[in-house]
Amino acid sequence: MALKLADYKTDVHNDWCPGCGDFGIVNAIQMALAEMGVQRDKTTIFSGIGCSGKTSHFINTYGIHTLHGRVLTFAQGAKIANPEMTVIAVGGDGDGLGIGAGHFVAAGRRNVDMTYIIFDNGVYGLTKGQASPTLKLGEKTKSLPSPNTNFNVNPIGLAVASGFTFVARGYSYDVKHLKDLIIQAVKHKGLSFLDVLQPCPTYNDINTRDWYAGSDLLDEAQKRHSRIYKLEEQGYDPIVHYNSISEVNEKLSQSLIKSLEWDTKIPTGVFYKNELISPYTQRLKDKIPNYYENPPAKQNISQNGKPITDISAILDSLQV
Repeated sequence: MALKLADYKTDVHNDWCPGCGDFGIVNAIQMALAEMGVQRDKTTIFSGIGCSGKTSHFINTYGIHTLHGRVLTFAQGAKIANPEMTVIAVGGDGDGLGIGAGHFVAAGRRNVDMTYIIFDNGVYGLTKGQASPTLKLGEKTKSLPSPNTNFNVNPIGLAVASGFTFVARGYSYDVKHLKDLIIQAVKHKGLSFLDVLQPCPTYNDINTRDWYAGSDLLDEAQKRHSRIYKLEEQGYDPIVHYNSISEVNEKLSQSLIKSLEWDTKIPTGVFYKNELISPYTQRLKDKIPNYYENPPAKQNISQNGKPITDISAILDSLQV
């Protein structure tokens, strides 16, 4: 029987603040899973710590609520252990680009076939609005005693430079477009990153819904249009078509340049896509021919409650 959108929702009470962009992101994830018809018992949502960490409680698939900054390590391990599993990791900009920044960069080198979504609002919402790594230098949100003294991280640029093979940006109040981006990210053969801009109505009084809509712009022509625009509507081509150094460098360069656009015009859509680089699980199969048929998650480690795996050789090798 075909699953419906309601089948991907849980009855867990949601206590996010009214107007939070997290609602749109969760709705988009649920809509994407329903449209793709993914099997719930072969899908896992991993979440970190922060307001976005509750996401795994609201989506009716397997869910793992992990540690601060460590969501990518849990998610990659699960995908490698069970390559048939659809894996989506989610977390905030502080969770993923602050304490988790090292894991973010390391993940790009592996290119594990999974999706990572960052809920990007410029503040640590759960701990009362401190400046996150994506808040711009000199900006002062309502909970900060003085303007931010740190330069901001560029999530798109960092993902591209780290080796992510699908890099995109969405906006939480454009749920339909965000849903389409999530579908593309999940279907991509490799490591996908989706940076989702979202207002925090409680603590970020700069990048509000009205600000993204362009209501503060002085130019009347600009004020009639949102700050947000879609790359695909501008004829932008993010795809690496041929595995040549010159084309790869060209696509990387154009994505980095586009990622620097901000203030009056903010691009959303796919910045970079390269499916010519083999996923990590394929590299494992090249070393272990029966890896897909007999991955770690399907191997028996006990029988009748007793371990059947002999690790004595490993223990002997660790003796000093």
